Amino acid sequence: MNFNKVMFLFFIGICFSYGQNKINHLENSKPKPNYRLASKFSSENISKLVHSTTVNPHWLKNGNRFWYQYKTTKGSNYYLVDADRKSKIQLFDNVKMAKWLTEIIKDPYDAQHLPKFDFKFVKNETAIRFRVTATEEVEAVDDEKNTSSKKDSISEKSSKKGKPKMERKVYHLEYKLGDSKLTIIDNKKEDEKIKRWANIAPDSSIVLFSKNFNLYWMDKENFLKAVKDEKDSTIVENQWTKDGVKDFGYGGNYYGENNESMEEKKDDRKGVWGVWSHDSKKFIFQKSDDRMLKDLWVINSVSKKRPTLETYKYHMPGEQEFSKDQLLIFDIPSKEIVKVQLDTVKQQSVSVYRAPRKKSTYDDDFSPSLLLSKKGKIYFNTISRDRKKLDICVADIETGEVKILIEERFNTYIESRPLVLFNNEQEMLHWAERDGWAHFYLYDTNGNLKQQVTNGPFHVDNFEGINENERVLYFTANGVNKAIDPYYSHLYRINLNGTGMKSINAGDFNTDVSVADSNKYFVTNFSRVNTIPKSELRSTTGALILNLEEADLSQLFATGYKFPETFVMKADDGITDIYGVLYKPYDFDSTKVYPLIEYVYPGPQTESVSKSFSVNMDRTDRMAQVGFIVVSLGNRGGHPDRSKWYHNYGYGNLRDYGLADKKYVAEQLADKYSFIDIDKVGIFGHSGGGFMSTAAMLVYPDFFKVAVSSAGNHDNTIYNSWWSETHHGVKEEKDADGKISYKYDIDKNQELAANLKGKLMLVTGDVDNNVNPGATIRMVNALIKANKRFDYMIMPGQRHGFGDMNEYFFWLKADYFSKYLLGIENTNVDMLEMNRDKPKG
Repeated sequence: MNFNKVMFLFFIGICFSYGQNKINHLENSKPKPNYRLASKFSSENISKLVHSTTVNPHWLKNGNRFWYQYKTTKGSNYYLVDADRKSKIQLFDNVKMAKWLTEIIKDPYDAQHLPKFDFKFVKNETAIRFRVTATEEVEAVDDEKNTSSKKDSISEKSSKKGKPKMERKVYHLEYKLGDSKLTIIDNKKEDEKIKRWANIAPDSSIVLFSKNFNLYWMDKENFLKAVKDEKDSTIVENQWTKDGVKDFGYGGNYYGENNESMEEKKDDRKGVWGVWSHDSKKFIFQKSDDRMLKDLWVINSVSKKRPTLETYKYHMPGEQEFSKDQLLIFDIPSKEIVKVQLDTVKQQSVSVYRAPRKKSTYDDDFSPSLLLSKKGKIYFNTISRDRKKLDICVADIETGEVKILIEERFNTYIESRPLVLFNNEQEMLHWAERDGWAHFYLYDTNGNLKQQVTNGPFHVDNFEGINENERVLYFTANGVNKAIDPYYSHLYRINLNGTGMKSINAGDFNTDVSVADSNKYFVTNFSRVNTIPKSELRSTTGALILNLEEADLSQLFATGYKFPETFVMKADDGITDIYGVLYKPYDFDSTKVYPLIEYVYPGPQTESVSKSFSVNMDRTDRMAQVGFIVVSLGNRGGHPDRSKWYHNYGYGNLRDYGLADKKYVAEQLADKYSFIDIDKVGIFGHSGGGFMSTAAMLVYPDFFKVAVSSAGNHDNTIYNSWWSETHHGVKEEKDADGKISYKYDIDKNQELAANLKGKLMLVTGDVDNNVNPGATIRMVNALIKANKRFDYMIMPGQRHGFGDMNEYFFWLKADYFSKYLLGIENTNVDMLEMNRDKPKG
C-alpha cells in the first residue's frame, strides 16, 4: 500500500472519528425529559411541602388587634396580636385544644393535627366560636318538621318509611380566651344558603331579594323564619315591583345556569345586589336593560343524562346594541321609587361609589354595601362606550337630580379607582392618569381642584387610608425607588399638601399590606421570587413593631428546589427596560444546551411575571423541570403599574404589540447564556396568553417553533366588548343626522393561518363562558382550510380555567414540548406521573 493511500485512509478515519465525536457531543449536550422531577412539584405535592407564606390578619373591632393562622411543617398555630401592646400570644394552647376536642367529639386529635377552624369572635371579643364536624353519624334533621305548617297524614306516614337519612354530627363550640375548657353551644349546622339571596339592611329591619326577576322584601321576623326553614309556608314575602322581566329585571342573575337548572330554580329566591344608605331608608339599584343584546351559548356534553345548553347575553365588540343602565332609588318606608336622572340615549356604563369596607367587618355574618356618602348623596361615575370620557357625578338621593363634578378625557382609554370622601364630606380624592402617571388629586365636593397630591414619574396604585386629623394619606405605589424593580409595590404616606412623601415599608422586595381601620398599624408581607417570604407588623410611621413570621420552606428545599433568577433586558426599541424571571431545571447541567420556552400573557391589565415568591409553579418552575429553560417577561403595552405610555403601547394593535419584545428578549438571553438553544424556542399561554402564543407562531414563524395555546381569544371580534374595545379601541362615528354608531376593526389570528410552520396545539374547555370555544374553533377552521397539520384538544365540561383537568393539561403540555423540542416522545398510554401516587383498590 503506497504512502498516499495510507494517508488518505488515515485522513478519512480522522474525519469519521471527528464527526462521530461531534455527533456524540451534540447528543450528550441535549437534555432528556425528567418527568420524575417535574412530578415532584405538582400542586398536590407542593401543598405538602409549603404551607403558609403570608400572614392574613383578621382585624378585630376593639383596639388595634388581629388574629391569624400560620401553618408550618409542624402544624398550624393561631395567634392573637395586640399592636398597641406590641404583643403576640397564642390564641389557645394546641395541646389543650386537642385534648378538649377529643373528649367532647370522641374523635382523636393532637396538637399538630387540629381541625380547620373558622373563628367568630363573640362576647365583646373575649371568646371565639367555631364548628367542628365529627365522624359520628346521626339522623339528619329535617327542617320542614320545624315549620308550623300542617302536613297531611299520608305524607307523614310515608316519610317514616325506609332508611333514615344520616349525616355527620356538628358541634358548635365556644372557647373563652384564657379559659380551661370548651363549651358546647348547640349541634346546628351553619346555613350558608340564606346568605346567597338575602340582602339585609344595615339595621337588619328588612331583607331584599329577587324572585322571578322582581324585587321582593320581608321583615326581620319572617327572615328569621327563613333562616330556620326556607320552605316554611308561614313566611310572608312582599312583592315590590311587577315590571321585572328576564334581562331587564331586579336581580335574579342566571349567568352560569343551563336549561335544566334554570327550570329547577325559576321560582327560587335569588340575590339582588345594590347599595344601601347608612340609615337603611334607601336602597340604590342599578337596573340594566340587556334585552337587545344577542345570546351566546355553550353546550355541556358530559352533564347528567342529557347534554345541557347554557344561554347567556354576551356583547361583542362593534355590535351596535348596548346595555342601558338605570339608577333607581327605593324608599324603604314609603315604597316609592325615584329614578336618577341619567342620559339613557348615550352608550355608557354606570358605577356607584361605595363606602370602603372596614377590615374589622370582613368576618361578619353580613356586611351590607353602603353608599359613599352619609348625607343624602349618591356619588357615581359614567364612562362612555369608547372609554375616552369619564364623568364623576353626584345625585340627590331624594330627587335624583344629577351634577357633574369632574370630567376626565383621554385619547386612548381611561381607568379609575374608587373615589375617597372625607373631612365631613367637604373634600374628596380622585385618582387619575392625566399627566401620564397615576396620581391622586384633591378636590372639594363642588368639583373644584384644590391641588395634585402625589406627583412624579411613578404609579400610585391604591388608596389604603387617611388620617383626617393630621391630613396624611396612605397609599401603595410602584416605581418610586428607581434602584429597584418598578413593579415592586410599597406603602407610602404623604401630607395632603403634597409634602413629606415617605416609604414606610421600604426594601428591595415586593410587598402586600393590610392597614388597620385606625390607620395606625399595618401588616406587611414581603418577598421576591428568590427570597423566603417574611411578615412584619409596622406602625404607619414606618417603625417596626413585631416580626411576625418567616415561611417554612425547609421541606421544599429538601426536594432540591432552587430559586429562579431575575433579569432585565431591553425591549425591541432598545430603550424600554423589560423585567423577567428565568427558571432552570433543578438538575441543571452547564454542559448541556436547553430549549427555551416562554410563558406569556400580553396584558394589558397584567403581565405573567411573578414578583413575589409563589407556590403556583405549574406554568414556570415546574415546566422547567421537564428539561427546559422557562422564562416569563413583560412587554410594552403590558402591566398598568408603570407609565400610561407603557400600559397603552398596544392600543390599536392588540394582536401584535407584544410579540417583538418577546422575540428580542429571547435573543438577548441566548447571547448572554450559552446554555440556551435559540433555535429551539417554544411558547405557551392561557386566555390572552393562548391568543398571544398562537400569534407569535404566525407572526414570527421562523423563530417560534412550538406552541401550546389554551382558551385563547384568537378572534377578538367575538370576545367580550369591554376587554376588546377598551384595550384595542372602538371608533365612535356620527352621521349627518347626529346618529352615533361604533366601528371595531382588529387583526385576528386566523388571518395568518397560512404562515404556520411550527408545531401548534390548541386547547379549549367546551363550556368556557368567558372566552367562548368558538374563538378556538375559528382558529381550527382557518388552519384546516390552509391545509396545515396541528393538534386540537377539548377539555369536556370545563370552564375557562380547566378546573380538575389542570394536572392532565400540564402533562399534555410537557409531552408536546418534549416531543418537539427535546426530540423524545412519550408514547405510554397511561400518564404514569398522575397515576403513580393514586392508591389502587
